[in-house]
Amino acid sequence: MGRAQNIPNDPDRIFLPFQRAWIDDKSRLKIMEKSRQIGISWGTAFACVERTAAEENLHDQWVSSRDDIQARLFLEDCKKFAGMLNTAARDLGFALIDEDKKISAYVLAFTNGKRIHSMSSNADAQAGKRGGRVLDEFALHPDPRKLYSIAYPGITWGGQMEIVSTHRGSANFFNELVEDVKHRGNPKGFSLHTVTLQDALDQGFLYKLQASLPDGDARQEMDEQDYYDFIRSGCASEEQFLQEYMCCPADDAGAFLTYDMIAACEYRPGVVWELTGAEKELYLGMDVGRTSDLSVFWIIERVMGQFFTKKLITLQNKTFSEQEAVLYALLDNPAVRRACIDSTGLGMQLAERAQEKFGTYRVEGVRFSAQVKEELAYPVRAAFEDKAVKIPKDDQIRADLRGIKKVTTAAGNIRFEADRGVNGHSDRFWALALAIHAADQPAGEIEYKTTTKRRFATRGAW
Repeated sequence: MGRAQNIPNDPDRIFLPFQRAWIDDKSRLKIMEKSRQIGISWGTAFACVERTAAEENLHDQWVSSRDDIQARLFLEDCKKFAGMLNTAARDLGFALIDEDKKISAYVLAFTNGKRIHSMSSNADAQAGKRGGRVLDEFALHPDPRKLYSIAYPGITWGGQMEIVSTHRGSANFFNELVEDVKHRGNPKGFSLHTVTLQDALDQGFLYKLQASLPDGDARQEMDEQDYYDFIRSGCASEEQFLQEYMCCPADDAGAFLTYDMIAACEYRPGVVWELTGAEKELYLGMDVGRTSDLSVFWIIERVMGQFFTKKLITLQNKTFSEQEAVLYALLDNPAVRRACIDSTGLGMQLAERAQEKFGTYRVEGVRFSAQVKEELAYPVRAAFEDKAVKIPKDDQIRADLRGIKKVTTAAGNIRFEADRGVNGHSDRFWALALAIHAADQPAGEIEYKTTTKRRFATRGAW
């Protein structure tokens, strides 16, 4: 192992070649597909200050960020560059820019009377505003097509529109714009920039990163190949690495759940979602594993037909008794109305013992088969399609949900298969499916009996 080998020609220059190319591109419409965390927002902030502060500039800048935190950080970068450029600028703080719609932004004002408005991704905030546009992490917006449609008319009287993002699925509007440039004759006239992790490393990114890291950081001793392997091995799946670092959008056509469906159901940053003790109606799903697979406990709260994740526990390489202890601690909560447990293999004993202790009205063993998996999987997709479920924002969860594939056999039968990820076979997906199945059953102390009206049998030979 050794330090970065690709050192910029002028190490003291602030920007690397790919950043400088983006800054210097004055195209009316430009778009960048990029790796995560390579300094593009830094370069974008510089360009934003440079053109807004220019004496001859006629346009404000309207910046759409992923969330409020990113909006504030972007303006902090702009303030730093204003100082470096010796440009007089005044931070107006968090200002109301649309009283009727109650829309606010972080605002930086320059002596020429023009301003940079940095705001979260609310598409309506772009309506009726004239001037340049920066749409950051565009693909992560809840509705990229709507954001584009509202933002684009704003540059009619001048200004650039810059779209910057990592990918989020092949069906996303961001990928549609990129594909227009690459394969459909570029009808909108975008200038396209593509910067993968490998591109950034080849142009000196690691040297710049190491210069900012503290002594003792393990990355200080890495060369470019070491760092590439380090990032790749840390991803939840190969699909995640290719999409978020190598500009290869994940194939939504073959996935049971698309990226947009999953992202629309993730809790917003900062939301406190775990158990508070005030919950009235909880349901538990447990997918059982031992060594290579995980044991996952997923608790949801049902409120007016909506399913809110309230607890998620993953165990690996834990003994039967250790798993049982966790299960019983959860079932001791009287708010847990029902639990559905994977009773295939090792899970059979767990389910039977839990039924003996807590009753068959609260614990149901579900033995997986092709038919049962199909019956479990579709309610999960329906919940995501209807935005009726809330889940934590987590790479491992997303990888497990994305890992489920629906396969049609030569005989016409449907089978659900899971990619083997870092841990297990999409175990979190099946735990959530079992929790939703548990919530789909009548609550209360009733003796459960199999009937022909059930979706699928949970007892008997398979």
